[in-house]
Amino acid sequence: MRPAVRLALNWAISATVLVALAWWLDWREILRGLGSLSAGWLLLALGLALLQTLVAAWRWHYTGARLGLALPLATATREYFLSSLVNQLLPGGVLGDAWRAQRHAEFSRRTGPAWRAVILERASGQLAVVLITLAVLLSPPWQQALDRLALSWTELAVGLLILAALAVAIVAVLRNSPALRDAIDQTWRDARRALLNRRDLPLQLASSLLIVGLLSAVFASAGQAAGVDAGFWLLWLLAVPVLLAMLIPVSVAGWGLREAAAAGIFLAMGLPAEQGVTVAAAYGLIILAASLPGALVLLSAQTSNSADPYKRP
Repeated sequence: MRPAVRLALNWAISATVLVALAWWLDWREILRGLGSLSAGWLLLALGLALLQTLVAAWRWHYTGARLGLALPLATATREYFLSSLVNQLLPGGVLGDAWRAQRHAEFSRRTGPAWRAVILERASGQLAVVLITLAVLLSPPWQQALDRLALSWTELAVGLLILAALAVAIVAVLRNSPALRDAIDQTWRDARRALLNRRDLPLQLASSLLIVGLLSAVFASAGQAAGVDAGFWLLWLLAVPVLLAMLIPVSVAGWGLREAAAAGIFLAMGLPAEQGVTVAAAYGLIILAASLPGALVLLSAQTSNSADPYKRP
């Protein structure tokens, strides 16, 4: 599929899902909720979102250092804000990360390690989302919701096994290509250097779990700002599966998928679906606002005379 077609498809998916939700639910109630958000809770959510970006930048800096790459923390922070902004504005949710990897590759003149550093630090984050999701599903509120949906742990386990089998099958197919096989093997070796060892795994997981925890707290704060009749902890528990849904790279910054997941989860918990959409949309706007320092990075780079690729996008 050509890039332009794929980008258009991502935009179409987000727009279609949002329109469908507006048709299915009371869109006036959603707009009223967005128009009456508490400023105090919004400021807290924004601060938490900014903090998680700083932690994510440190994770990238640490991963790069373990692979022998020169990546100062200040540079990593600046680049992470820039890539976050690109991820918010362009479809797929990964183009900013790809640009970040390419800019680091140009700067370091070590293309493979630079790309793998980004792949590994993002993989660490996705692993944390999956682990926390599994832990959250054991909590009493989710157990009650699963009972209402008549879902058993056996059915959930079967679903996870199917996904794992698909992942293994995809890797097996990719390894039939010599070039891709070499790339996978090198990524595995670097993963053992920077992630899958006794020294680095605790730090990588701790930072990734902290990031997921902060993002879930942003969602919970957005729920409090919207006046949802649920405690902060319950909203935090509801956030994690929403974050998992956003990992599917078929939308623009998670728009549409995030709101649909939140609507379904709120219904399962006995809460109005409109509130779920309101909280998810508020979360998306907060994350967008937290990425705006990336615009300052881009602006300062455009006015710089330096030839450093990290200063001139």
